[in-house]
Amino acid sequence: MDVIIYLIQNMLPVAIPLLLVALGGMFSERSGIVNIALEGIMLFGAFFGCLSVYFMKGLTIDPQLILLIGMVVAAVAGILYSMLLSFAAVNMKADQTISGTALNMFIPAVTLLFCKMKFNSDGITNSTKFYIQKVPVLSDIPVLGPLFFQKTYITVYIGILFLLLAIFVFYKTKFGLRLRACGEHPQAADSVGINVYRMRHSGVAISGFLGGIGGFFYSVGVMDANVNGHTGVAGFGFLALAVMIFGQWKPVQIFFAALFFAFLRTLAYSVALIPFLNSLNIDQTYYKMLPYVATMLVLIFTSRKSRAPKAEGIPYDKSKR
Repeated sequence: MDVIIYLIQNMLPVAIPLLLVALGGMFSERSGIVNIALEGIMLFGAFFGCLSVYFMKGLTIDPQLILLIGMVVAAVAGILYSMLLSFAAVNMKADQTISGTALNMFIPAVTLLFCKMKFNSDGITNSTKFYIQKVPVLSDIPVLGPLFFQKTYITVYIGILFLLLAIFVFYKTKFGLRLRACGEHPQAADSVGINVYRMRHSGVAISGFLGGIGGFFYSVGVMDANVNGHTGVAGFGFLALAVMIFGQWKPVQIFFAALFFAFLRTLAYSVALIPFLNSLNIDQTYYKMLPYVATMLVLIFTSRKSRAPKAEGIPYDKSKR
């Protein structure tokens, strides 16, 4: 039982960044823009979020408030960086895959250069701890208390809130309906008065918002309030793309896909606590490969049944019908 509690407590902070970034990719691709730049957006958000936390150290501010401020900064940074992709893809009608790849390659170099110049290191290291030992009252609930309200991060609850908001916006609002229409048949959407360009800018902006927050939450829940310009976000942006595809561009399925990949990653770092796996004497490196191997296998076996938005990756031209 203790092992199960440990796995769940450590799985959730890993699942939330994957969930948020995959949801961001979903909003972008459902509007018709392929967002390969999620990795770069994550790192950009994580960098500025951690930078804001670094400059707030020493202030007599509650750590959870510092986390929320860092989250807002990361969200704004993510939106601004994603607008580069939006401008290239929507206004310039550039190849979306190449534009996203360029953004992914650009930001690690910039953050590493800044960290070397400012801190003489490969990244930003913060001493602020956002770990919550116990949530008052809720931590005493049988079973649920130890699983979700002890030894956790507030990022878990914020992530679930964003999931619920994404479901509501996606399925219960005019905006969500119009966004999906622009990703399926933009000419039809335009014919009924929907501004396709504006909707696609909005979809990419939301992906930047969620991607920036996801990057910062990665640095909090996985990297323990640090960000490394050299290693970036360890491929979590690309893993989030796999989560999005595995989840078929649908919020609830993306949530369960994020839990699956987060479980595999957590398992890799918890082998010593599981007697059966520990007795196999397999090098931990192989377990650390599990999420990425699973990504390839999942994409191989599900790619045939995957149904991406029909108009994703195709620049919209008003003159074509």
